[in-house]
Amino acid sequence: MNIKPLSDHILIETIAQEEKTKSGILLPETVEKEKPEQGKVVAVGSGKKTSSGNIIPLEVKVGDTVLFTKYSPNEIKINDKEYLIVREEDILAILGEAQEEL
Repeated sequence: MNIKPLSDHILIETIAQEEKTKSGILLPETVEKEKPEQGKVVAVGSGKKTSSGNIIPLEVKVGDTVLFTKYSPNEIKINDKEYLIVREEDILAILGEAQEEL
């Protein structure tokens, strides 16, 4: 894929959430699911431009697993695959390997 987000936009591939409850009950496909809140960064923009013209580089990089706000992403489809585009300010955290196991 050849896509480059502009300024402080980030392209994210969502991570499928586990399809079972805390008690271990598997949920069928027909159950309405919440919007995803985690994803893997696929592409990043060059950074946010200040009023003086300087560019502030982004803290996230391609390959990071991130936690983002639930209702901020814009959904797009590229080559029949769905992605999300968010601004860096909508990313709440970069998840490390220890947090991914939660």
